[in-house]
Formats: sequence, structure tokens, C-alpha cells
Amino acid sequence: MADITLTIDGEPVAVPTGTTILKAAAQLGRSVPTICYHDHCTANGLCRICVVEVDGIKPLVPACLTPVHEGMKVTTASARAVRSRRTILEMLASAVDLSQAPEIQKLIGDYRADRARFPDAERREQPILDDNPMYHRDYSKCILCWRCVQVCADDAQFTYAINFTGRGFETGIGTFFDKPMPETTCVFCGQCVGVCPTGALKSKRESLLEQGLNPDEITLVIEGGKKSRGKPR
Repeated sequence: MADITLTIDGEPVAVPTGTTILKAAAQLGRSVPTICYHDHCTANGLCRICVVEVDGIKPLVPACLTPVHEGMKVTTASARAVRSRRTILEMLASAVDLSQAPEIQKLIGDYRADRARFPDAERREQPILDDNPMYHRDYSKCILCWRCVQVCADDAQFTYAINFTGRGFETGIGTFFDKPMPETTCVFCGQCVGVCPTGALKSKRESLLEQGLNPDEITLVIEGGKKSRGKPR
């Protein structure tokens, strides 16, 4: 496959045809921030945190999706791109519980994002769903990155137990007709938990340990089918 030569932040690089800007930048050691992107998931450019500036193209483009072309000139940290990333982080912080999203917390610090920029923003607050013996679903922490949906579908498991639900601000991740997980096609492989970047999906044992239960109590909760929010009687 023929190589394409482009310039990233003033430095030339040659990469194979079909390479994305994100991968080309990585070859030069340039770190373009990502949130929704995962090496083992199909890139969808949902979060837009990886946007970069390309000469001759007016809008910022997502580095995870955009293929390179001959002679392309890319700037990975222009003032526009940095401002866009900061705003995205501020909007996420205003609406979502990011307390268990260390990578995003680091980005907030790196980009000096103001967590209080949107004080009147509506929070995405939902009760924890405890409907299966394997993991909890806390969609107050969900950033709609779509990783869990993808690994449950064509990227890995081909189970299709979960997908997007709702529209606009009410968009979320759910099951068909909001059925409990044991009543869906879920096989409890745990791959959705493994790719979640925010703790919205978490192993039930890990969640119960964080609540202060000891291993014996956790076993009683899980095997007894009792509610996991709180200690067993």
C-alpha cells in the first residue's frame, strides 16, 4: 500500500493510505486527546475531543475518523482546537458525574477547564440499576461514548443486548423495552464493563467493596439475590 506524506504540527510524516490523523499523529509522538475512541472499538467521533485543524477545511475535524491525504497540513493544538476541547470538557463536567473517570479528570486539568462554567446546567441524574448478579449500571456517569454498545454488537460479542434509547438530552443507554438485563440477550461477558471509561458500568463486587461490604457480605448479596445498595440483613 502506497505511503502518503503529510505535515503534522510542521513535521513531515509518511503513513499508509487509509491511516487516520490520530494514528499518523501518534507515529510522530503527538498526543491527541480522546474519550470515546478505543483501539478495539469502531471509531465514531462522538465526543469530538480529538478535533484538529486542517489547512483548507473550515470546520475542525475529528482525528479518530479523518483519513490523511497527500500534502495534508494538520495542527493538533491550535487555539480553536484547544478552545473546543475545553468547552466540551466543561459541558461534560456540568451534566455528568465524572468522579470515577480519571482520564477525563486529567484532561479537565490539562486544559484548565472551568467545572463551574455552566452552573445552571441540568444534571443527568438517574438511579443505579441493580438488576443482575454481575454488574451495576449507573447512567448518571454515562457520557454516551457508545463503547459498551459497540463491544456488545459487531465489534466483539454480537449479542446486541444494549443500544441507545431516547432523544436529545434524554438520550441514554438501555435495553429493548427497558427490560432487566437477565431478560435480554446479554451473556454477562463483562466486555461492556471493561471498555467503560467512567464507571457507569461496574463489576458488582467492585461496587460493593466501595460501599464498605466485606467479601463474605458480598457473597451473601450476590448469591442471595438481595439488593446490593446497602448491607445484607
